[in-house]
Amino acid sequence: MSILKQKTLKKEISLSGIGLHSGKKVNIKLIPQRPNTGIYFKRTDIKSNNIIYPSVFNVSSASYCTKISNEYGVSVSTIEHLMAALYGKGVDNLLIEIDSEEVPILDGSSKNFVQAINSTGFEISDRPIKIITINKEVIYKEGEKSISFKPSKISLEIDFEISFKNELINTQKNNINIYMDDLSDMYNSRTFCLYEDIEKLKKLNLAKGGSLDNAIVVKQNKILNNEKLRNEKEFVNHKILDCLGDLYLSGFKMVGKVTSCHGGHNITNQGLRKLLSKNENFSIIELKEKNIPHSFLNKNILKSIA
Repeated sequence: MSILKQKTLKKEISLSGIGLHSGKKVNIKLIPQRPNTGIYFKRTDIKSNNIIYPSVFNVSSASYCTKISNEYGVSVSTIEHLMAALYGKGVDNLLIEIDSEEVPILDGSSKNFVQAINSTGFEISDRPIKIITINKEVIYKEGEKSISFKPSKISLEIDFEISFKNELINTQKNNINIYMDDLSDMYNSRTFCLYEDIEKLKKLNLAKGGSLDNAIVVKQNKILNNEKLRNEKEFVNHKILDCLGDLYLSGFKMVGKVTSCHGGHNITNQGLRKLLSKNENFSIIELKEKNIPHSFLNKNILKSIA
């Protein structure tokens, strides 16, 4: 099955939009790459030192979005929705050319990225993929916020809980099995904010490109957008989408159980850093067999790299 082989896109994809926080128009190209290349960004508006790798250790800011930077200070931000789409669709190797500092927000979800990827299809190589498996439980906490990584032989589960004082959002929980469940609701779930937080974001010089076209705005018990909720758990599903995109900064797909309570970009990043800080916490596994039922379920397909 192709899930076990490294994939790239069959052909180049071009997308344009507005940066959520920068407010700038931005163009990106998703360009197919050879096996074992990995995923990386190239800032085409900068002539040199313009390659940035989406690594958990290259995250320079995780406040309101995920921002990665290289050693020369060249950065790309709001990468999480695109990275989630690439993870979910199984893209292993890709060059992302971008002519500004922020990935376009599009409709505030991964929907448009996924549609574009589906429209072009995949080039499947003969090279096996590698995954990260969790060897022991790792927990990271900041006050009431937390994330944990636990071993699993089955799949990648993301169990997420959010809690807001807002009466409409309130407390939401969901658990998504990334390799087995239909991910449509997750892909389609938009970023959101409270109406009373908009001024705060503006004072921080953020959300310059924000609008009702790319974010759900909640005021008390009402959604101000003409398009109401796309699914019953859209708020927590978007948090799972963000989490998935941030997890892909590990460099590989993962098998394990991830549980996040009141978390966000920073909690995921710090938890992932803690997980990867000690070799005994995880293993990198190469998948070599030709067939596998449903997901990474059959332990006989796992062969450690020599």
